[in-house]
Amino acid sequence: MPVLRSSPASPFGRQIKIAASVLGLSDKITVEMTDTNDPGDTIRKQNPLGKIPALVLDNGDVLYDSRVILDYLNELDGGNRLIPAKGEERYKTLTLLALANGLMDAALLQVYEGRFREEAERSEKWLSYQAEKVSRALAVLEALPPATVSPGDVPDAARIAVACALGYLDLRFEGKWRDSYPTLVKWLDDFAAAIPAFEQTRMKS
Repeated sequence: MPVLRSSPASPFGRQIKIAASVLGLSDKITVEMTDTNDPGDTIRKQNPLGKIPALVLDNGDVLYDSRVILDYLNELDGGNRLIPAKGEERYKTLTLLALANGLMDAALLQVYEGRFREEAERSEKWLSYQAEKVSRALAVLEALPPATVSPGDVPDAARIAVACALGYLDLRFEGKWRDSYPTLVKWLDDFAAAIPAFEQTRMKS
């Protein structure tokens, strides 16, 4: 059975868990806790970048990063429900996925600046640069939110990523984004109500 190397806080790993759930593949993947800060963790051998998520297949091959794993699940399911096979809808989905993943990257870099640098070494200019990326992405999503997810829907990879990005802002930035983006708050509430895996994969603290 394939093994997903991830951690509860990872928004990129959360994408994979939710995607597997909505496709009915959760029972075909084992999730294994990973500590990317531990030099002894095997993730550094499985993925030379030492990053999660990584999916270890039955034959020993390892897929990374989240975009590649989503593509694998999309093909494994056989229905192109996560990523449309071709045409305009495919590129719209991939572009929105890139925006959501970029938002997550910028948020993570702000967290890492505080986690890995001593206070005297931290760059406010760098933090502002990343924060501005987050603000611009949120403004775009607020003005043109993704299609609403209803109960019974299988959301595409892009909408899953948007939900995970907003969830990460709740986790690491105390949900401060919510006051300025009411349309996105409503969109996320609808997503959470429609997709039980969103709450099931939420890191509680």
